[in-house]
Amino acid sequence: MDWWTALGGLAAGLLIATMTAPVGVSGAVFLLPVQLSVFGVPNPAVTPTNLLFNVIAGPGALLRYGRTGALRGPLTRRLVAGTLPGVVFGAVIRVFALPGPTVFRLLIAAFLLPLGLWLCVRTLRPTRARATAGEPSARTVTGLALAVGIVGGIYGIGGGSLLGPILVGRGMPVARVAPAALASTFATSLVGAATFALLSLISHGDVAPDWSLGLACGAGGLIGGYLGARLQPHLPETALRLLLGTLAAALGILYAVQANR
Repeated sequence: MDWWTALGGLAAGLLIATMTAPVGVSGAVFLLPVQLSVFGVPNPAVTPTNLLFNVIAGPGALLRYGRTGALRGPLTRRLVAGTLPGVVFGAVIRVFALPGPTVFRLLIAAFLLPLGLWLCVRTLRPTRARATAGEPSARTVTGLALAVGIVGGIYGIGGGSLLGPILVGRGMPVARVAPAALASTFATSLVGAATFALLSLISHGDVAPDWSLGLACGAGGLIGGYLGARLQPHLPETALRLLLGTLAAALGILYAVQANR
């Protein structure tokens, strides 16, 4: 990898993580199309490369949230307990059942487009309507974490990055969800990256992560995650929710168009 690619990966990780860390998203969900289209990471290696980014970038935001005590509480434990086994199943599915780029892009579109639109609609509803929506039960949270962990293992985003928008849309405050979602993302990404490394020993094709690019993007995400977590109290929640929803929906449309070409 040349210096320009390394600097590009560093800058991409820094900018994306700074924007997404305040709401509990590591940024891998938005880094994935950059890796595919700009840096040319092949499938399915782009998935473990994204997980590697989460492993390197995660401690930045977690360090900041940990200093404020935001990582304590049952929500973090429930998310981690659900997503950890899910990400292993997702990694196996990604390698042996969904290796083709067309199917992969359709999967991204089918998940991101409705999630983004749903988050925007929930954000634009009156505050009173959002406040009256009951928070999910502990069993529901764990079940969601398991399902999202599987999708996260396939998509390479760790799981917590998907749970953040879902739980915030259900009425949980961002300040409570963000630290727990990032902790879940870090834990599941660590397990997911290790799973892909093992699967690369028994399967053919580009299964192992792009180590140099993943480290470069992760270094940028490490700095950006800390900055984003530090900025969280000063950023308007509604604007961030709308931004993340719009980006997710736009990426879903982009991949749907690419898959149909």
